[in-house]
Amino acid sequence: MSNKTMIQLPSNNDKILSPMPAELVTLPSHMACHDHSYTQIVIGLKGQAEFEVNGYGNLVGPGQGCVVTSGSDHAFGGVIGQSDILVLNMPAPNAEDPLVLERLNALNQSDVYFQLDNQIQKLIQMLVAEMQASPNDHLLSRACNDTVMALLHRHISALHISRKESRFDLEAIDRYIERHITYKISVAQLAGSVFLGESQFHALFKEQLGITPHQYVLGKRIDMAKRLIEQGHITLGQVAELSGFSGQSTFTHSFTRLQGISPSQYKKQLSY
Repeated sequence: MSNKTMIQLPSNNDKILSPMPAELVTLPSHMACHDHSYTQIVIGLKGQAEFEVNGYGNLVGPGQGCVVTSGSDHAFGGVIGQSDILVLNMPAPNAEDPLVLERLNALNQSDVYFQLDNQIQKLIQMLVAEMQASPNDHLLSRACNDTVMALLHRHISALHISRKESRFDLEAIDRYIERHITYKISVAQLAGSVFLGESQFHALFKEQLGITPHQYVLGKRIDMAKRLIEQGHITLGQVAELSGFSGQSTFTHSFTRLQGISPSQYKKQLSY
């Protein structure tokens, strides 16, 4: 997707009184945050982006999306390659609007992420191609918004059914941890990675593995630190940073408590 046809995301200081109904956006490579008084639907087109909506985080790639309800604090940024998204800016509800907008605004925080089926993805790709050819056509933008909303109307109903059937997916959780190991990882973000509410996720995690999500992530950080120490090319301070610890003292304390020896002692053992 060409940068020339993508609308760059505005900064927090920019005031947009009347956003286009549908926009093509290239996300920044760093995490940014803002809020607004209208609901947005975000659909991934290219690359992968990370979103966090009211504390619930998840990755959004091609064919995936999220609902940012009006007034929600949310953070976003591209994490893998150029991250292009389709943004639908929703009007304030009125008597003529379908109930779908009312239902979107009433979504629980844990229900804001969704996966599109292949048929809807293909239709959206055709609409995006038209928008790329005429990025400033407001009438086309309005038509694209209305069309995608009509397609999502049935999909959102199915979404709530599938949510009840969500299962504990440890492989998906591990992939999320691996991608974000150098950063702080919250329970809410882990829950979002498998489309579960935070309390439900915490209970399932403890039931399945016998430890808390925090203990599991800490174990993953220690495993990463051990692999980095074994490579022998970087300092312990760099090991702490790359493993996602807030500082070397925190790293040393956690490593010693869980491994029975300090990181420096572990490093010395490897040289014998």
